[in-house]
Amino acid sequence: MRNYVSGHQADTTEDFLELALGTPVELWLGVEGESEEERAARLDAARDILADYPDLADRAVQVAAQVLDEAGLLRLAPLPTLNAAQRRSLRTGVAA
Repeated sequence: MRNYVSGHQADTTEDFLELALGTPVELWLGVEGESEEERAARLDAARDILADYPDLADRAVQVAAQVLDEAGLLRLAPLPTLNAAQRRSLRTGVAA
């Protein structure tokens, strides 16, 4: 089965992220083994894009949060209640 988003085929998670953000993921995360010159050029391009599209950072956070939520990684359980001795040991670093 093929997946299409706005007429573009998306086969991998990276493809979906690129389509959601409108930019390649590598632009923001870099690539392994890039030189300092390549890194500087990539960051310059990223700054230019953010200047042209100031809402892009918010959109990226929204996409990331949605992915984490759908993966079940944002479903947090409450911490257990600590008794007085346990709270004291956490403050002092001495086991109760």
